[in-house]
Amino acid sequence: MVKVMKKRVNNVDINYITIGNDKGPDIVLLHGWGQNIKMMEPVGNQFQRDFRITIIDLPGHGGSSEPLYPWFVSDFADAIKELLTSLKIDNPIIIGHSFGGKVGLYYASKYKVKKLILLASPFKKSIDEPSLKVKILKALKKIPGINKLEGFAKKHIGSDDYRNASEVMRQVLVNTVNLDITEDVKKITCPTILIWGTNDEAVPIEDAYELESLISDAAVIVYEGCTHYAYLERLSQTIQIINSFIRE
Repeated sequence: MVKVMKKRVNNVDINYITIGNDKGPDIVLLHGWGQNIKMMEPVGNQFQRDFRITIIDLPGHGGSSEPLYPWFVSDFADAIKELLTSLKIDNPIIIGHSFGGKVGLYYASKYKVKKLILLASPFKKSIDEPSLKVKILKALKKIPGINKLEGFAKKHIGSDDYRNASEVMRQVLVNTVNLDITEDVKKITCPTILIWGTNDEAVPIEDAYELESLISDAAVIVYEGCTHYAYLERLSQTIQIINSFIRE
């Protein structure tokens, strides 16, 4: 059963869902910029038999309210920590895509994380997120079994992009895009995998290899010919890889 919940954290109402086995280990999923819970459900849904799955609408996205002032990545990580603590979630497995992956990286550099799975996650000033909407929609049209999300994507992906965002969220985006967390990434000690497409125009594959070199226990898994949405373009492969990794 899906439980849709909301908690007040740092003056923000954070919307989230929980599914799966309440007695199982915890997996927390964090979506990309301008998205929401729906874009991480295809992954989270696959593990609900044995794991407790929590998928979060990051503040300013989906059903979560906007921050009262322009947050930095550290603010998002701290808010997630407070939320997870209130839910009695400690040492989770974190899966993050794009912006959610950057938040996950910072979180793992500061708080206890069992394992980290990054899906095309930026970590330095090398991404132009405001231009992603068209690329994302084109990519979704090519994804077998996921193209049914195209209608949803047109309505929700990029709905909070730079041009349409509030002044606060605009500045949040600028803060995020301009932030280099290289030194923070070096502090990560948990086992980490990085799933990346060779045709990612938002976060190039070269960044994946650099990120791999910065984390003490990390490995890159390359999807030839895939885009910024490689994890959805080869969903079954992604599920198999994650399943093997989290059960080791």
